[in-house]
Amino acid sequence: MLKKLFGLDKKEEVEMPQADGKDLLASPATGEVVSITEVPDPTFSEKMMGDGLAVKPSEGIISAPVHGEIMQLFPTKHAVGIKTVNGLEVLIHIGIETVNMQGEGFKAFVQEGDKVAKGDKLIEFDMDLVNEKAESTITPMVITNGDIVEQMEKHEGQNAVGGETTVLDVTVKQ
Repeated sequence: MLKKLFGLDKKEEVEMPQADGKDLLASPATGEVVSITEVPDPTFSEKMMGDGLAVKPSEGIISAPVHGEIMQLFPTKHAVGIKTVNGLEVLIHIGIETVNMQGEGFKAFVQEGDKVAKGDKLIEFDMDLVNEKAESTITPMVITNGDIVEQMEKHEGQNAVGGETTVLDVTVKQ
C-alpha cells in the first residue's frame, strides 16, 4: 500500500532497442550451457516446443536473456515467455516437472506486460527444493515461433553467466 502511495512500485522505464532483425540472447541462468537434446523431457529434447538450448544452473536466479516484453508468466512461476522487439518469442522453463510444485520455491520479480532489459532478474527459485521435488533443475530456453527464424547460432558447451554471456545468436526473417 505504501509503495503505491509513494510511487515506489513504479519500475524504471526500460529503453527498448530498435528492431534490426538480430537478437543476441544471453544465458537465462549462470551455469553450463548444453544442447536441448540433453533435456530429460521429450517435449524439449525433441523440439516439440521449438529449438533452443538448455542451462544446467549453478544458482537459483533466472535473468532476462534479451530486451523484451513479458508475454506470459505462468501462475506457478516455473516458466516465463518474452517477446523481443524483432518478434522472437522466447520461453524459459525452469527445471523439469516443476509445474507440479505449484509455485512452491519460486518468486517472480516481473509480471505480464513488463518491459525488461537483458540481465534483469525475472525469477528466483530454490535449487535444493527443485532437486528434491522435481525431476531436474535443467532449464530449457526455446524459440517458440521458429517459423520467423532465418538463422540460429548456438554457443553450447560453455559455462555462462546469467543475463550476460551470449548463448544464442538469432536472425529473424525480414
